[in-house]
Amino acid sequence: MLISVDAKSSLCHGIVGPLLLGFCGRPAGIALNEKTGDLYVADAALGLHVVSPAGGLAVKIADSVDGKPIKNLDGLDVDPTTGVVYFTSLTSNSYPVNRDWPLEDVTGTLYKYDPSTKVVTIVMEGLFRSTGCAVSSNGSFVLVSQLAGHDIKRYWIKGPKAGSSEDFNILINSPESIRRIGSTEKFWVVSAMSYSYGVNQSAVVLDSNGRESRDLQGVSIWEENGDNLVSEVNESNGSLYIGTFTGNYVGIYKLCKP
Repeated sequence: MLISVDAKSSLCHGIVGPLLLGFCGRPAGIALNEKTGDLYVADAALGLHVVSPAGGLAVKIADSVDGKPIKNLDGLDVDPTTGVVYFTSLTSNSYPVNRDWPLEDVTGTLYKYDPSTKVVTIVMEGLFRSTGCAVSSNGSFVLVSQLAGHDIKRYWIKGPKAGSSEDFNILINSPESIRRIGSTEKFWVVSAMSYSYGVNQSAVVLDSNGRESRDLQGVSIWEENGDNLVSEVNESNGSLYIGTFTGNYVGIYKLCKP
């Protein structure tokens, strides 16, 4: 039996929604262009979207590149100097929902969308489950986390190394999301360290050289019931805002001065 449903249907809420990703969508990454007010959304199933400053429904920008579908979107960020949007795909393959993906899958991709030309292009391919990305405050590089590769790559946008990539940090186990801290050259990174008895999460701050300058490893950043694992952290005005994969709230953690 064929079920007709759209993202406004009640079927898209609660535990059923993830089973209907192709209809309901799943916003996995968001980022704001602070100059224009446009809110960009990386929908895991339905592609790249944008919401105007006035709000309302999201408008699809792209769900394919050169005729090939863009699948499993995750991380997203906006270059604060140019407005160019960078976003990642975990994998180019299609797998059943809630199933383990093959460890050898290295089809993750970093894309960019230029609002001035309205064109999406591929920046990096062959990534090992690219979950997050963040552009530096001066727009010189973009960082990409490889969840299964256990490292973070840096792709140079400007300067003498423009167009090349390199290792940025190879010490963080299973890095997931990356968020730039305001106008600084520092980044919060959430990692998920898997053990036989579950997942132990931590969050660290990396400077522009990939060195750890602060961490929350001494503080539990996941809920006591173990259900609402942290999806990302974002710092603003002395507080850390903590999002979860399944929780219906945002946690706020007051930071002490370093």
